[in-house]
Amino acid sequence: MIDRVDAHIRRHALIEPRGEVLCLVSGGADSTCLFHVLRELGYRVSALHVDHGLRGRESDDDAAWCAERFGAEVVRAEIPRTTEAELRDVRYSFRPELLRATGHTLSDQVETILFRLVSSGSTKGIKVRREDGVVRPLLCLWREDTEAYCRERGLEWRVDSTNAATARGLIREQVLPLLERIHPAARENVLRALESRQTLSRGAPRQHRLGLVAYRIRAARPYSTGMARRRSSCRPQEEDPRRVRRRKDPALRPRRLAARGAR
Repeated sequence: MIDRVDAHIRRHALIEPRGEVLCLVSGGADSTCLFHVLRELGYRVSALHVDHGLRGRESDDDAAWCAERFGAEVVRAEIPRTTEAELRDVRYSFRPELLRATGHTLSDQVETILFRLVSSGSTKGIKVRREDGVVRPLLCLWREDTEAYCRERGLEWRVDSTNAATARGLIREQVLPLLERIHPAARENVLRALESRQTLSRGAPRQHRLGLVAYRIRAARPYSTGMARRRSSCRPQEEDPRRVRRRKDPALRPRRLAARGAR
């Protein structure tokens, strides 16, 4: 498993060899695995826990847990937020000067694809590297892999009691089990939708650029060269002098035309 994470990091150049990285930890199995795997791989790891204070005593316990187990810096979110996206934006707003890593896994990827497909018709997934520099070193493992890693090393983790009440929790606890009853490889097949999208998108930029250039040419020159030729062929042209003489002098016409003109 560690080899998979190492290969994933190297393939996407997520962290420099033996580089410094700040893990955003919640105390769950994924972030616990992230913290310890990166240490095993020789990176200089530190931790940060953002306390949103939304679950009262449970939030306080999570913060104390992360401070004790990871030596994490604990910061409290000053502005209360409600949606998952808003909470994520708050977490990612801290320590932007450092390389930050999160414990997202392939399980999160599948849940994200399904949620976005249902809510917006998009199969856009979690990025390996965000535009703000946040990286996802575990986006090559499933959630059961991170839990197995923690069990093997005797590492305990926290469980958020509110997860089941979220849209992601609904997908995790109810939707995915039903999909796996339809096909046991449902999760892997959902990931294929993301792979197909990425394969198509790699060719899209050039096609888009060509299409845009063609549009600009048409906008600048309303008529293409071919249309200009067709327009020029419709313009009145000088008539052949021989045809003019034949029309004026019946004796010069072909016999069929002359006979028709005599009727």
